[in-house]
Amino acid sequence: MKRIAYFFNALLCALIIAGDVCYIIFGETWLKGITSGAFVLLALINLIASIVLKQGRLKFSIFLFIGLIFAMLGDIFLNIHFITGAVLFAVGHVFFFISYCNLVRFKWQDLIAGLAIFVPSMLFILLAPMFNFGSVLMEVVCILYALIISLMVGKAVINLVAERSLLNLIIVFGSLLFFFSDLMLLLNVFGGLPRIIDVLCLATYYPAEFLLAHSIIAPVLWRKKN
Repeated sequence: MKRIAYFFNALLCALIIAGDVCYIIFGETWLKGITSGAFVLLALINLIASIVLKQGRLKFSIFLFIGLIFAMLGDIFLNIHFITGAVLFAVGHVFFFISYCNLVRFKWQDLIAGLAIFVPSMLFILLAPMFNFGSVLMEVVCILYALIISLMVGKAVINLVAERSLLNLIIVFGSLLFFFSDLMLLLNVFGGLPRIIDVLCLATYYPAEFLLAHSIIAPVLWRKKN
């Protein structure tokens, strides 16, 4: 089973990277759908493999998998209706946060870390002169979204501090890449900055999703033999 998991992680990693590059170049919506579907498929395969191999982190894996489904839906709907896409992504981050709490129990330090990320993010959204949100509603949506993703990233960081492991390291990298990608999206959509910002958004988003999907099985695949 480990060999099969290795194979599909390598195969779908290549597919996700290829789809990411092709979408950056051609901008076809169906490419985005396939690439997003690939990281959900990878998460499903890894979830099944982790159950067969008795990884022992079932709740973490299930909540993370659900979060990735919402991320896929958010990715698809973002081009159709931005607020709907943002809400779907936000729900996904809530599931990511819950999954992280199944690795290391929730503590008040998690909120402090999240707020430490959120406060400068909120001030940036409110005060940066390049932003034009078009309406108060859109600005509020972006602030609320920033709060949710900040709490998710803060929890990932605190988990790594509390328990230094490959799993938590992968999750931190994935979460930070997700945060950076959303920052680039904000600058691209509402800041009117050059296309390179959009490229940076896409070039970090799909690797972030791959890392999160891969984290489900990573402790088993990369465990050193005694």
